[in-house]
Amino acid sequence: MSKYWSETVKGITPYVPGEQPGAKKVIKLNTNENPYPPSEQVLDAMKAAVTGRLKLYPDPECVGLRKAAADYYGLPIENIFAGNGSDEILAFCFKAFFNPGETILFPDITYSFYEVYARLFNISYQKIPLDEQFDIPFEPFFGQNGGILLANPNAPTGKFTSVDSIRQILVHNPDKVVIIDEAYIDFGGESCVPSIPDHPNLLVVHTFSKSRSLAGLRVGLAMGQSELIEGLNRVKNSINSYTLDAVAQVGGEQSLRDIETFELNVRQIIKTREYTVKALKNLQFEVIDSRANFIFVTHPVIPAVELFDALRQQDIIVRYFAKPRIDNYLRISIGTDEEMEALCRALEGILREK
Repeated sequence: MSKYWSETVKGITPYVPGEQPGAKKVIKLNTNENPYPPSEQVLDAMKAAVTGRLKLYPDPECVGLRKAAADYYGLPIENIFAGNGSDEILAFCFKAFFNPGETILFPDITYSFYEVYARLFNISYQKIPLDEQFDIPFEPFFGQNGGILLANPNAPTGKFTSVDSIRQILVHNPDKVVIIDEAYIDFGGESCVPSIPDHPNLLVVHTFSKSRSLAGLRVGLAMGQSELIEGLNRVKNSINSYTLDAVAQVGGEQSLRDIETFELNVRQIIKTREYTVKALKNLQFEVIDSRANFIFVTHPVIPAVELFDALRQQDIIVRYFAKPRIDNYLRISIGTDEEMEALCRALEGILREK
């Protein structure tokens, strides 16, 4: 610990991202990336953007990207904010909508960056326990609070909460912002985006890192009524007006316009997910119902950490969380059919040896 650090830095525990193994050839099922590459249209658009114009700053308003998002989601452009991945947008949300001294709410099992941001920005928080089936109980979110954060589908469980249930939370919190983090919504969930015109306190956050195969580009969107978007812009322009580079803006825009490739990849991932769930259940795994591009599994005989280590020895990387209530589960990203078949063969061999 350095004497030069601020008291804030001394007191935080940073988020730990999933391992990126570099050049080593592995089956990588640990960070929920899309197993399929961006389409040729997206790649061609980005290549065309690599010109002498890179000497200029990118559009700080991301107009082309936001216009494409407005067309895709059926919203006015002033209802859309673009940022450097959904993580940056969530950080801006903490500054824009949550006040120190007021307690925000989010589930006890969810995306761990929420707690990191709360500590970084000195925001009080309360974790609402999920029930035994990992479902969100709604009544605890009806009481007094400083704002609400929900991942839907939730991470790392993959469980989906109905839009009707979220509307109840919105109605019970008319004076506080309710942020719905829909990073995985395209893999079988129903989005809250159509509810935006009816709920001025609703902000929906999307990422291009999962269903749109652009994790390496870092593009995210927030959607809500114009006063919420203005709040995000006030924070952004107090930190960095140019959060998205010119190539990322063009790539994100084209990915929203290439609907055919996007839908094809999503359908394939869902199909592979269902095959994998069936195969793992045949191996006696318990598999939590998932609407995401990953599954959350546990085995009645072999501890999750042992399975994690055994898979790693075979160059298959999944995600293990040494945390209360979920330390006997593995989160497994959905890869290609071939990758998931290799995973199932490896698990079958591990179980056979026990």
